[in-house]
Amino acid sequence: MRLRDLFKRQQKPTRRRGFDAANTGRLYSDWLTWTKSADSDIRWALRAMRARSRDLCQNNDYARRYLDLVSTNVVGPKGITLQVRARENNGVLDQAANQLLEDAFYQWGRPGVCTVDGRLSWVDTQRVFIESVARDGECFVLFVEDNGNPYRFRLQFIDPDLVDQDKNEVLPNGGQIRMGVEVDAGNRPVAYWIKAKHPDDYQLGASAYVQDQRIPASRIIHAFRPDRIGQTRGTPWTATSMTRLKMLGGYEEAELVAARISASKMGFFVSESGEEFQADGEVADGTLQMDVQPGQFSQLPAGVDFKSYDPQHPSTAFRDFEKAMLRGIASGLGVSYTSLANDLEAVSYSSIRQGLLEERDQWRMMQHWLVDHFCQPVYERWLRQALDSGAVALPANKYAKFSTTMWVPRGWQWVDPRNEAEAQILAINNGLMTKTQALAERGLDLEDVLLEQQSELELSDKIAPESTGTIASDADQAFTGVQITAMIDVLSKVKDGTLPKDSAVQILIQSFPITFDDAKKMVDPIQPAEVTQQQQGVANGGNA
Repeated sequence: MRLRDLFKRQQKPTRRRGFDAANTGRLYSDWLTWTKSADSDIRWALRAMRARSRDLCQNNDYARRYLDLVSTNVVGPKGITLQVRARENNGVLDQAANQLLEDAFYQWGRPGVCTVDGRLSWVDTQRVFIESVARDGECFVLFVEDNGNPYRFRLQFIDPDLVDQDKNEVLPNGGQIRMGVEVDAGNRPVAYWIKAKHPDDYQLGASAYVQDQRIPASRIIHAFRPDRIGQTRGTPWTATSMTRLKMLGGYEEAELVAARISASKMGFFVSESGEEFQADGEVADGTLQMDVQPGQFSQLPAGVDFKSYDPQHPSTAFRDFEKAMLRGIASGLGVSYTSLANDLEAVSYSSIRQGLLEERDQWRMMQHWLVDHFCQPVYERWLRQALDSGAVALPANKYAKFSTTMWVPRGWQWVDPRNEAEAQILAINNGLMTKTQALAERGLDLEDVLLEQQSELELSDKIAPESTGTIASDADQAFTGVQITAMIDVLSKVKDGTLPKDSAVQILIQSFPITFDDAKKMVDPIQPAEVTQQQQGVANGGNA
């Protein structure tokens, strides 16, 4: 090498742009770098995932809690209710036909009518449907059209185990059977291959063979939330959290047993020969047993030593570790930690409100999904059967008109109901929200509310006509104690300067049976606190 070569600038190696996630070094040796189709992944894992998900939901507190959260927040106490929105040619709602259909659907949804087994109501079917999808990953519902009720229509839930997962074929017509689901060349379901009985039922025996039945897809609801394109069967919503749930359950059990042993303060007697030991019992494999009771001590024979066994459980790290695990589990399940763990110890108003808003968006997505994949398809099939059978006295040729609906899911109360209600009233008065939207957030329907209010007025006129009217027409009108307290509270806020007069007037006329002029007469004479102080300052200055 020549001398000048030592001072030559060395060329840096060329670096290529890329993704670190695609590295294949030793740190990534156990990370998959290839992928299979969605059905290839699911086929060999579905049966085990479904069995483990069911086991957790039966025996794990947090998995059971998750199912309860799904059922409570998606379906609620009254279920997702039907509102028929059929309209006349002039665009006006056909009130008579709508009410007739809603009443008939309600009668069909009573227990003993809407399902083949006669055990479920319409609200119950919604709970079974959404819980089955969350636990098993999918739900199958069979439309049964027979004479079991006047509407000639019933529902029958099918256990996903009955859909033959092992039936996989390529058909001559270009279609396929994939895990018991027959699809055409475009992957559209054509039929389902279903066993008449569970192959592992205790009355059949584990080795019993059950023949498959081919049922057209037009008679089946098969609902699941696909994670990948081309997916034919659904996977449990608990899939990503199952490992942690299982391990956390085992950890809690170990800590509980260790804490119980620690509370007993056990110890061992040790002697040189060991002949003095007398066990309290012996099991079949020869293992000696000792009974342990808290606070019990025995006199030691000569030459016998005592060694204590005092495990310190649960450890101080148990609480924080469990909380960290539950946060990860809650993220996988799509719920908040506070809801899953029932832990409201360290939350504030702001944090719990923000958490509830995000979580309720998730529940609303599930509600819309339930309507699209269960409620509306069931209603449309019921409507067709009810019109064709004559159970509903409406023309069958207007099926399209009567199939227009609006489903009203449950709503929620806010963390601070008063402030939220006042905000909604202001939004309505300023054109930012309608009454229909405000009521829908609470799970209510405007038509039902107005009809109920009208019914209350008619009942009040019938029972106590002297108490009806407004303040303007009857100065002696009697308000309830709750109404008086609420009215005083609104006026007090005006007095304190925390509520503008215009807002107070709007709240009064929206919340109480008074006119705008009456509300103005009540609010205008009030001087807010800051105005009164200024006037007092001027008066004091003048006196000085």
